Amino acid sequence: MKLLQIIKIAFKNIISNKLRSILTMLGLVIGISSVIVLVGIGNGSSSEVKSQVQSLGTDILTIAITSSESSFAYEEIEELKTISNVKEVTPFKNISATVNRGSTTVTRASIIGTNASYLEVTNTKLETGRSISIIDIENKSKVCILGKDIATSLFSLADPLGESIKLNGDNYVVIGVLEEQGSSMGNDIDSNILIPITTAKYLGSDTSISNLYAKVEDEERIGRTISSIENYIRTTLQISSDEYSVTSQESMLDAVDSIDNTLSLLLGGIASISLIVGGIGVMNVMLVSVTERTKEIGIRKALGAKKSDILFQFLIEALVISILGGILGIICGLVMGNIATKVGYTFEYSSIVVGISFSSSALIGILFGIFPAYRAAKLNPIDALRVE
Repeated sequence: MKLLQIIKIAFKNIISNKLRSILTMLGLVIGISSVIVLVGIGNGSSSEVKSQVQSLGTDILTIAITSSESSFAYEEIEELKTISNVKEVTPFKNISATVNRGSTTVTRASIIGTNASYLEVTNTKLETGRSISIIDIENKSKVCILGKDIATSLFSLADPLGESIKLNGDNYVVIGVLEEQGSSMGNDIDSNILIPITTAKYLGSDTSISNLYAKVEDEERIGRTISSIENYIRTTLQISSDEYSVTSQESMLDAVDSIDNTLSLLLGGIASISLIVGGIGVMNVMLVSVTERTKEIGIRKALGAKKSDILFQFLIEALVISILGGILGIICGLVMGNIATKVGYTFEYSSIVVGISFSSSALIGILFGIFPAYRAAKLNPIDALRVE
């Protein structure tokens, strides 16, 4: 029997039992679309985090003291700058405060105490105005730089430079507005308010420094620079190794990659369970089909059909059902991924995952179709013809 004729018969049998065929394919559609959507959302989230990490710059080190009993003195920050390959160092301290101007109150603002080097180190640019100066730090000046969203919320279209806002009831003069930049490292830069770190005490916060960004001159020497900084913290500041961390953006990206791979495998594994269930459905329906068509099998064998012809016929039918389910599953997965993007999720289409999903559907058709096909092929034509 020619392959084209076998495929035609397979389609004819599938169409003659439309509802049963659709329900059989449904398990595969759900399984494959789940794999595509879950892995796509996982990849999208990972790419978003990577983008945020990279936006800060791969030449940036994050230095953190994790013990509440230790901190950096301001002069120690200056000493860190003398370490070979360290270009600039800036502190950053998150502070809580109520932000308002007149009757307008902003609840989503993130106030950061820092110094004059913050914009240079974090590759942040000003749209208008000036940066925090050394004089602002020394005089503990009540000045601030606004993120774009905060400036828009408080001043609308008006020019905020030289105007005042209130932080915990105290007046702070606006000296600059940042360019619109979006999020980085989980931080919405457009909702930031920068103030001199020495002014933090006016907002009820201590002026201790536990977190720093360090910018290096040569990224190729970043490993040795980390070792030098760690050595300075251990020997000069007398802080034990379990009370601080020095991390590069590259190490963060490696950690993100590791988490992404684990997450993708986990999500893909969970969704693959649906594929197995769908395969069992294919096998069940094919077994029912063999039972229903026992007499037909007997007639074909009596007319000279070989075991291989019957085996191939039922195997092709299982394969066609699985491939159609796979194609529909891929279409549904991509459509659902597009919908997920529109409702706020980050979906990243992966041609590899789609290819694996389609191959899996074909493999399921073969694996779960073998037993029913073999059962049909081994039927005795005389016994089959006796079936009423």
